[in-house]
Amino acid sequence: MVSFPYGPMATQPLGWFKKPITKMEDFKGMKFRTVGISIDVFTGLGAAVNALPGGEIVPAMDRGLLDGAEFNNASSDRLLGFPDVAKVCMLQSYHQNAEQFEIMFNKTKYDALPAKMKAIIEYAVEASSADMSWKGIDRYSKDYIEMQQKQGVKFFKTPDAILQQQLTAYDAAVAKRKDNPLFVEIEASQRAFAERAVRWDLDTNVNRRMAYNHYFAPKAPAKK
Repeated sequence: MVSFPYGPMATQPLGWFKKPITKMEDFKGMKFRTVGISIDVFTGLGAAVNALPGGEIVPAMDRGLLDGAEFNNASSDRLLGFPDVAKVCMLQSYHQNAEQFEIMFNKTKYDALPAKMKAIIEYAVEASSADMSWKGIDRYSKDYIEMQQKQGVKFFKTPDAILQQQLTAYDAAVAKRKDNPLFVEIEASQRAFAERAVRWDLDTNVNRRMAYNHYFAPKAPAKK
């Protein structure tokens, strides 16, 4: 199998809930939907996790079978119908703070292609990935605003105490998989890349909040 990276995804929300999540105790016994290694992360927060497929999440929340759930991003969450069954979305989370899609091909078939066809595939995937990234920012930001203005959704930032506990729960999830050589190899590779790339990002890229507030935040009334 040969794969090409395709389309980075922004940080996923912590999830959709009936009321804001303000403290760790709010997760105790909560019936929550997530998938993958995030099952261990949210279980570590105290939730009772149910790994439902995407199409079953909103009906389950509507019937009270789930107290909260996470899926993906503003556009797909809106399309799935989350705003119809929950009006609170908690933003920012480490459970899927970034992700990358892939397009995979049968390696034997791919290797048998002429060089020109291989190049066409490679450049097409790269172009589609860039296109998705740009359009994603446009779609997500529009749906983010419209869910607030047209559907009454309220967004809140996930408290730092919960974000920190997610990291602790992730460490425990990794420890459970130490006997899986492939997992250990991949996790070590990702960690090494993150140490280098994230340090560069933190040191190099300016925080945009100051500029955003300068241009777009409501101005305090002038003192009389």
